[in-house]
Amino acid sequence: MQGIVFSNVRVYDGSTDPLFAAQVRVEGNRITHVARADEAGVAQPHDRVYSCRGATLMPGLVEAHAHLSWPSSVEKFVPGMALPLEDLVLTTARNARILLDHGFTSAYSAGSLSKRVEVALVEQIDSGAMPGPRLVASSIERTPPVAADEVALNPGEVDPHGAGPDAVRAFVRSCAEMGARSVKFLLSGEDALQPGASQQLLYSEDEAHAAGEEAAAAGVWLAAHAQAAEAIKMALRNGFRVLYHCTYADEEALDMLEAARDRIFVAPAIGIIQATLEANPPPHFDMSHMQASAAEVRELQQRLVPQLRARGVRVLPGGDYGFPFNPNGRNARDLQLFVELFGYTPLEALHAATSLGGELMGMEGELGRIRPGYLADLLLVDGDPSEDVAILQDKSRFVAIMKDGRFHKAPEARA
Repeated sequence: MQGIVFSNVRVYDGSTDPLFAAQVRVEGNRITHVARADEAGVAQPHDRVYSCRGATLMPGLVEAHAHLSWPSSVEKFVPGMALPLEDLVLTTARNARILLDHGFTSAYSAGSLSKRVEVALVEQIDSGAMPGPRLVASSIERTPPVAADEVALNPGEVDPHGAGPDAVRAFVRSCAEMGARSVKFLLSGEDALQPGASQQLLYSEDEAHAAGEEAAAAGVWLAAHAQAAEAIKMALRNGFRVLYHCTYADEEALDMLEAARDRIFVAPAIGIIQATLEANPPPHFDMSHMQASAAEVRELQQRLVPQLRARGVRVLPGGDYGFPFNPNGRNARDLQLFVELFGYTPLEALHAATSLGGELMGMEGELGRIRPGYLADLLLVDGDPSEDVAILQDKSRFVAIMKDGRFHKAPEARA
């Protein structure tokens, strides 16, 4: 089989080690050879060889908190969140392509505005019908019911959106049956939307336990919006795998996160916080409360994340992109914020967005590194992101983008 060789590259391999000069060969959808500069060449007869002039070859980025159906992007500003179904489908597909254009070859969904649009999108992407990242699809985020949501049921029926353990089980089961791989619950509220809501638990322990049991039985993962310390603990007791925010973690919650560090991931979503602080809304839209909340959250997360890292908890970039003031396509900004606000080195931020991202996707050992046998999800970058991670926010810096061994964007010149 004809291979593809990247020659004269500096390789960032997904670890925290310095870059090194090398040649990298891809055949099919896998990396077959990584030869350092002092080793023999790897090109075989009939291979396509690209001379890359010292550009950086690195694993594709992983977005840990994706909202592909959130409408706003760097290509299209949408003032609200509600869209007609037809627009929502097209918007979700466009945002998938935008993420790939900006170097994100994988994405873990943190919830959709539609029950099945992401599942359908995965089918289209995986078949090659449309461009987009590898996607762990989700359904709608589950919020607790209110009286206005109550529906008439036949005897023996359970409303998946109702209250109680049976309803929660039905929701998880329905998501799994439609093809979602992750199911997200809002275990706590959100201060940015309602003062004091972050400390409110939205589910009972019995409901969270039912979610965990049903997810294990159905073979799907659970994700949680968990701001309050008690929401974090509830998630950890009941098998949730991905925890978003964790802003108000207390000492007991930190201990529990550390104890579960080999099975869980945390994505603090600093991107939306910084974007809220920088937002300049029109006069009729008052964001003063949201910005006051964001200032508190940023300060708390600047204390939280170093503690999580010291305890060995896997913390990943993923910043709630898709809002009008935090659009899809700006996702790589999270890496810069990890450096500026959380004390990461650029290499540590890259490691979190590549190697740890591969683990988040459930593909440890085959995604997120440049090693023989790994999937060929690769970025060829003009410049050195290990010196300045901010260059990854400029899509013109991507000389090439490869996903699953195929170019989404091919190099212009070939040796």
